[in-house]
Amino acid sequence: MDGAPATAPELEQARQQIAHVPLVLNRRNFNWLTQRISGVVEQPAPRWWWVCFMTTASIATFGLFCIGYLISTGVGTWGNNIPVGWAWGITNFVFWIGIGHAGTLISAILYLLRQKWRTSINRSAEAMTLFAVICAAIFPGIHVGRFWMAWYLAPIPNNWAIWQNFRSALMWDVFAVSTYFTVSVLFWYTGLVPDLASLRDRATTRVRKFLFGVFALGWRGSNRNWRHYEMAYLLLAGLSTPLVLSVHSVVSFDFASTVLPTWHTTIFPPYFVAGAIFGGFAMVLTLLLPARAIFKLQDIITPQHVDKMAKIILLTGSFVAYAYSMEFFIAWYSGDHYERFAFWNRIFGPYWWYWWFGMLFCNCLSPQLFWFRWCRRNVLVVFFVAMCVNAGMWFERFIIIVGGLHRDFLPSSWRIFQPSWVDIWTYIGTIGIFTSLFLLFIRFLPMIAMSEVKTATPEADPHYDLPPESIPAAGGERNR
Repeated sequence: MDGAPATAPELEQARQQIAHVPLVLNRRNFNWLTQRISGVVEQPAPRWWWVCFMTTASIATFGLFCIGYLISTGVGTWGNNIPVGWAWGITNFVFWIGIGHAGTLISAILYLLRQKWRTSINRSAEAMTLFAVICAAIFPGIHVGRFWMAWYLAPIPNNWAIWQNFRSALMWDVFAVSTYFTVSVLFWYTGLVPDLASLRDRATTRVRKFLFGVFALGWRGSNRNWRHYEMAYLLLAGLSTPLVLSVHSVVSFDFASTVLPTWHTTIFPPYFVAGAIFGGFAMVLTLLLPARAIFKLQDIITPQHVDKMAKIILLTGSFVAYAYSMEFFIAWYSGDHYERFAFWNRIFGPYWWYWWFGMLFCNCLSPQLFWFRWCRRNVLVVFFVAMCVNAGMWFERFIIIVGGLHRDFLPSSWRIFQPSWVDIWTYIGTIGIFTSLFLLFIRFLPMIAMSEVKTATPEADPHYDLPPESIPAAGGERNR
């Protein structure tokens, strides 16, 4: 009968149909999570780690040598010319700042929206943010030419008793980057504290126990500890959220506040923010997919996580494609001959292949594969698209900066930019710095937030379905 009550098997079947996909597969318990994640830190470094670290550290060292050579010799070692006064330095700055946006998005905004799937990837994304901002912070200092004068960017009166020019775009970048980095460090470290306490309690040597004990700040997993921790985490998440929109918007004002064709457009702030999230999530996948396979973390970083990040790349990639089309539409609709020529030159000029390959194929076409579920669940396809996006976002920044400068208002001043070996190896050196820092991170700190994963998956607790009075009194399982 239609009005008859459902039987127990029918209710169980209905419950399973509406149940969410588990965040941790194969019913792994708290102990397994702790052993698997902590084991990456506690076991001796494998041979492949040493090979990778020595390679990236060598590249980073040569990149630092190029920076020293630039400072001692002058910016003439770069390929900059007239009219291309901005080139690889600012391109790399905007690229690395964009990479750092995914960490704050995953950590702060998804936390405020109570998206529990973020817990398996937020720690690595936050660390990636810090390392990307470190690489980005190099370029505003060295591209000014007189590196020893960079301290005048600090918001204090200098020895001539004059303040900084707060109307300068360079000052905006300094405030944006420093604020973003400070809040990101606090947010990242706050989330680390419970896991550092777990490593402290599991440490087998005095040195590790002392170091983890110092940085764990006396954490004991008490109710008071958790109450203060969750309040601090919530406040930092609320403080970090506006930074996602403000930091890259400020960077976009470097261009939008000028009168140069292809730059003076009001679409740049949302366009840059969407592009930063787009490239940031691609870099998260680029780092986590190999780590997931090497450390056998498929039960924690599940196909569901890869699928959701692929959907975000598809969404933000669609925003970027829409911004590209709007730029061309406004250039045509404005009737401005300079604007029309600049965009025509972008497609068919000397840097035509940068646009066709980098901006069109890598940023607009390749993410469209993620409309298909089998592509989002295929790790090789996802990794390929992520690498395309990484390359495409660098080409996009290059086209915006150099493509807008190399064809000036006076044809007599037109000139092609050719990067020097110092340009190229400084950029490659920052890739070495970024990769070396990430390798050190996964070697000495838990790359997945153990406490947050356990909080998001209480069903992994062996006592989850038991009544409170039957649970052993030991407690603190979430922090073990």
